[in-house]
Amino acid sequence: MKAYLAYLSKRLVQFAVVVFVGINITYVVTHMTPINPVEQSISAATTYGATSPEAIEMMRKSLRQLYGLEGTPWEQYVAFWKRVLVGDFGPSLSAFPTPVSQLILRALPWTVGLLLVSTLLTWFLGNLLGGLAGYYRNSRILKAFGVLSMGIHPIPYYVVAFVLLIIFGFLWPVLPISGGATMASDRSDTFAFALDVVVHSILPVLSLMAVGIGGWFMGMRALVSNIVTEDYVVYAELAGVRRSKILQSYVMRNALGPQVTGLALQLGAIFNGAIITEQVFGYPGVGSLLISAVHAGDYSLVLGITTVSIVAVSATVLLIDLLYPLIDPRVEAR
Repeated sequence: MKAYLAYLSKRLVQFAVVVFVGINITYVVTHMTPINPVEQSISAATTYGATSPEAIEMMRKSLRQLYGLEGTPWEQYVAFWKRVLVGDFGPSLSAFPTPVSQLILRALPWTVGLLLVSTLLTWFLGNLLGGLAGYYRNSRILKAFGVLSMGIHPIPYYVVAFVLLIIFGFLWPVLPISGGATMASDRSDTFAFALDVVVHSILPVLSLMAVGIGGWFMGMRALVSNIVTEDYVVYAELAGVRRSKILQSYVMRNALGPQVTGLALQLGAIFNGAIITEQVFGYPGVGSLLISAVHAGDYSLVLGITTVSIVAVSATVLLIDLLYPLIDPRVEAR
């Protein structure tokens, strides 16, 4: 137990360092841009009418407070961290005066639901089928699936997305091709709305799974192919242990360790798939919000989205890192 507590404290320190460094890099990059959110907001507010210089000056002072741009660079940096710790990123420039945190909270569930479900489903199915293919090496169905998955794996996922869009949106229009839900859907009916969301997510999820499943399949098949030649597996087969028991308890469990590590790395890049996928299918997630923020020069929103992404990904990797010694008893928590 003491060893695991020491392991836990070490991983928590690493988590804090990664988050701190990542947010600092984001802060420096966004503040090096030539965009002045205060002047842009004033320009947008005074476009349709004359405003007195006194009112403009009062507006400028209020906006500098809202955006945390008062004082020296060090004072701005300290104020930034005080606001970040309470989840306050100031108002959005492109959707002024809506707070950045409100926009992110509105879009985040769509992205997390889409990417987390697609990543976990891809990992589960790829490892399950890969394990079966490595153990039952004479299965024609699994061999055919291996050839198909290896053929699709090198294709960029946005190309697969466009192909699915053409097939199921135009040639055989049976699935919705845009949005996260029907525009006029009744959200008071929870079941009907949830079903509508699931139907709208089928094509985005399929585009991500079609490309990702091949990597997990090939990796698991290679691991299982090596494990089945181990002495303890051969001895279990000679002792008459059921093949399903050998596959589940002796083979798959020992092969899952490296795949769990791979899942942690995959979750570390989970937001990479959000931007293009959400753009192709018009999905109302963080990726679409980030693209809109970049086009509008809304660096407060860019900073907020990047900060939330860093914290979310680091926390997910930390969780898997803490569970890893519990999944694979051969790994020491140290």
